[in-house]
Amino acid sequence: MSGLRVIFFGPPGAGKGTQAKLLEREFGACQVSTGEILRKAARAETSLGKQTSGYLSRGDLVPDDVMVKLVAERLKKPDCKAGFILDGFPRTIAQADDLERMLKKDGLPLEHALGLNAPNDVLIKRLSGRRTCRNCGSMFHAVFNPPTKDGVCDRCGGELYQRDDDREEQIAARLRVYEEQTAPLKDYYRKRRLLREINGVGSVDEVRQRVFRAIGDGAK
Repeated sequence: MSGLRVIFFGPPGAGKGTQAKLLEREFGACQVSTGEILRKAARAETSLGKQTSGYLSRGDLVPDDVMVKLVAERLKKPDCKAGFILDGFPRTIAQADDLERMLKKDGLPLEHALGLNAPNDVLIKRLSGRRTCRNCGSMFHAVFNPPTKDGVCDRCGGELYQRDDDREEQIAARLRVYEEQTAPLKDYYRKRRLLREINGVGSVDEVRQRVFRAIGDGAK
């Protein structure tokens, strides 16, 4: 595995997934989404997959050591040979420590930690307007990216719905969890001279240009 090696972190709604996909297309590196990993693991019949499914079915958080193992397995896949973009991992200092040890062991240290920032009112507006297709999982937005027909997915014709965690009361709780658990990663990566803070307010293309500049500029 070589090439681009970065992580994206930031509060819910900051645009991590969108910008990670743009980097994936540009550099050919694999986007590694925590949500995708957990869903695939839960469907798998492996020992680790069954373990993950158990935590999720009980509504428990997946422990750090299990999450790290899942990420390690994913990074060994052929499509990650050109590098990786971690989206949603690490979430805690403990996970960041484990990731650092794992990458150093393989001689492939992290190159950039990209922190997307946006005010809470912007995040709430983005998240509360999101609509997800029950059938194919495609994402739309009531304001920024509305479907052609209200409530119907443009791609497959499935029903669009608002996820429970995109309702305002749940968004507020998610933002509190981020501030408590994930925001400390800024200092962690700043000390390692890997942090690139990026303004996440603006159009997708405006933020994309900031992300690409941050990667090109390196540490300040």
